[in-house]
Amino acid sequence: MSSVDIVVPCFRYGHFLRGCVESVLTQSGPELRVLIIDDASPDNTAEVARELVRSDPRVDCRRHASNQGLIATANEGIAWASADYMLLLSADDYLLPGALKRSADLMDDHPSVAFTYGGGVVLDRLGKFSRQRIGVGFRTHVLSGLEFIALNGAKNIVLSPTVVVRASLQKELGGYLADLPYASDMEMWLRLAANGDVGVIAADQAVYRWHAANMSAGISREQDLLQRKAAIEHFLNGSGTGLTNVDDLRARLNHKLALEAIGCASVAFNEGAMESSARLSKLAVSFDPSVQRTRRWWFLTGKKVLGLRGWLLVRPAIEWSRSILRNEHR
Repeated sequence: MSSVDIVVPCFRYGHFLRGCVESVLTQSGPELRVLIIDDASPDNTAEVARELVRSDPRVDCRRHASNQGLIATANEGIAWASADYMLLLSADDYLLPGALKRSADLMDDHPSVAFTYGGGVVLDRLGKFSRQRIGVGFRTHVLSGLEFIALNGAKNIVLSPTVVVRASLQKELGGYLADLPYASDMEMWLRLAANGDVGVIAADQAVYRWHAANMSAGISREQDLLQRKAAIEHFLNGSGTGLTNVDDLRARLNHKLALEAIGCASVAFNEGAMESSARLSKLAVSFDPSVQRTRRWWFLTGKKVLGLRGWLLVRPAIEWSRSILRNEHR
């Protein structure tokens, strides 16, 4: 029987911790171990962790004397893991039934698979659920690493609590990068995909909580784009150097990032944030100057000519026309 080690970093999530760990302990299939790493939480994390350790021999915990941060805590968990597979599961997220068995079964059957990911459910701060299944489809399947890299593009399409990694490969490739606090997971998925296949689970695997305390909640559009740009460069200059046509891949990813930057600049314009819109436009050109020849660029240019007041007057009619055209092309 295969085994999975689950690392649960926890900082100020004591109120979520029990539900998270119990969602792991009730999983069927592979042998399990859980390590809770209390990153010097000032709440009741230590108390809840001790109760969980007492109630189940598969659970252990560590407490930091001072806060180390998520990247260092995650890398500590990677060093601890010794099972066939491993999962980093934030204490505010939780697994759905059967998640670990589905991942372990696929990886048992396909030794070339570096990691698996699946659909997820996003739970927002208002208690509303939505599904994220980018690239998941309707059947469980295996992508080549290059297919996943192309599918992921310049975004992170993967929800981290759905990811189960082959532990031996994770240890070989090393941990998360401290200089990418907001995009270290994206870089990791690309790094793993450059060294193996990717298993896609056609099921919802976990629930991801989106709330004000998320690390990504306070990041600006510019910071997000710059972090993803840095993640892409880290990847292409590291594990990606072994791929064929690296220069073509860099050009495609930079173009996608530039298009997204223009999209963000357009949103900022709509919000009346003209300085932010100008900075995002400049950022897009720095990513890929050819973005200035795209429809998105010229659309934003047209909005600037009209000015914010003029754009807001004609916007309803233009968006209605665009929706009609989209419907006609379906």
